Amino acid sequence: MYEKIPTGEMTREEWLRLRKTGLGGSDAGAVCGLNPYSSAMKVFRDKTSDDVEELDTEAVRIGHDLEQYVAERFTEAAGLRVRRSNFMYRSTEHPFMIADVDRLVIGEDAGLECKTASAYNADKWAEGDIPLHYVMQCYHYMAVTGKRVWYIAALILGRGFVYRKLEWDDRLIGELIRMEEAFWNRHVLTGQIPPPDGSKACDEVIEKYFGSAKAGEMALTGFDGRLERRREILKEIAGLETEKKQIEQEVKLAMGEYELARSGNFRVSWSNVDSTRLDTKRIKEERPEIYADYAAVSHCRRFEVKAA
Repeated sequence: MYEKIPTGEMTREEWLRLRKTGLGGSDAGAVCGLNPYSSAMKVFRDKTSDDVEELDTEAVRIGHDLEQYVAERFTEAAGLRVRRSNFMYRSTEHPFMIADVDRLVIGEDAGLECKTASAYNADKWAEGDIPLHYVMQCYHYMAVTGKRVWYIAALILGRGFVYRKLEWDDRLIGELIRMEEAFWNRHVLTGQIPPPDGSKACDEVIEKYFGSAKAGEMALTGFDGRLERRREILKEIAGLETEKKQIEQEVKLAMGEYELARSGNFRVSWSNVDSTRLDTKRIKEERPEIYADYAAVSHCRRFEVKAA
């Protein structure tokens, strides 16, 4: 069962603040560690901070603007009519789970998630595939609404249109609920930040929390083993980088003056590229007033590890 919260008259800020009161479908993949563009740490910050942040990228805007078109293409391809909901759903059994769905299917116990994808990601939708974080999003919506089927439709820009059908899975949905409940209780309710996972999203969150350093030194206990492993990894990376460069040099020698080359499985280009760069050192020396007018100061923290 679920509670229906009307959203039709809400302002954008009110809707964003309502989303902070639970885990939505777009959070599910991150909490499960399956979203390549987010992380559990990022979800934690979103749910526990007072900031009302909204992604405002070109990809997000394209997805929003084309949602109705994707829904219409789905109706055309699947022969199923859909409608908007204008409600946010909250599970009464698991109130930390909320759902803001794209469309509901008319005449069927089902919903629809609308996506747009770059042509570069077309392979992720090939042969019946669905990106895993989208799979978790759809099962999250099923868990909240109780609907037995969820469709996902994707417009692959410039390449085509696909749709898939996901059906209720007791084991998967039960595990998803367990993971979301553990995340909510252990981290959001307690204010305990989740462990990092090595993702760029974690870097961004840590920078927001600890963007400025204060003077002084602390005792770093229990990290010698991890830092030693880091040193080993750097050696391995350096070795692999050398091997990579050697292969590239061998190919360049074989290509000589040719711009393009083709082997059995690969196509190689070694093209002419012209680029223009400002000589900032010279500008600073010869025209310091211009340099001062246009110089932009950025702030960050530099991480270094040296032998004690």
